[in-house]
Amino acid sequence: MEQMPYRPEMDTVMTQPTPAAALRSSTTTSEVVQSDWRQQLPTLRGERVTLRQLRTSDAASLFAMLSTEEVARFISPPPTTVEGFERFIAWTLRQRSGGTYACFAVTVQGYDTAIGIFQIRELEPGFGTAEWGFAIGSGFWGTGVFQEGATLMVNFAFETVGVHRLEARAAVKNGRGNGALRKMGAVQEGLLRRSFLRNGEYLDQNLWTILDEDWLLAKYIWEGSIQ
Repeated sequence: MEQMPYRPEMDTVMTQPTPAAALRSSTTTSEVVQSDWRQQLPTLRGERVTLRQLRTSDAASLFAMLSTEEVARFISPPPTTVEGFERFIAWTLRQRSGGTYACFAVTVQGYDTAIGIFQIRELEPGFGTAEWGFAIGSGFWGTGVFQEGATLMVNFAFETVGVHRLEARAAVKNGRGNGALRKMGAVQEGLLRRSFLRNGEYLDQNLWTILDEDWLLAKYIWEGSIQ
């Protein structure tokens, strides 16, 4: 999700749960596991990485982590101030309540505040198809933080939200992002030509997908191999 769904002009739009969102939470087949994530995101814990709901106090650390050139190069321009990140965090909570989007803070042992984010949004009603994305401070690249956090996030998408098809987009020039998605078992389905505008230039993006049955099979094989 290099092209973030958030834009600063959205700050004044108060999004409330719609009747359709309320209906989805109780009747659609995509909600495989009953969850009240729309009210409060669960805390997802791994060995070293924890994904939790964003807090206003995360704004300063997110500004420091995600505003650097190497991180911001292939994502939509992040907020340019700490106050801008505070507004972004408030926006994520409103969107979560609406049942169409969720954003987790990434934390690691020894850090109480966020060092990055994982996010997911629905692409069709009921989250049958969804898109996910991530941004992590460059100081934590190559440390295994992404792999562990991404596994927690994808599990959440399939097992809690009930996603069937999970998509991701990465600029062709973003070798690190494409490599990370490949390591997660995502399948490169195609090329989206000139689909992402960044710094006045339209960039080609690769489209990556993971299906629920593929993910569950991979988990079954992996868990069986360590028993």
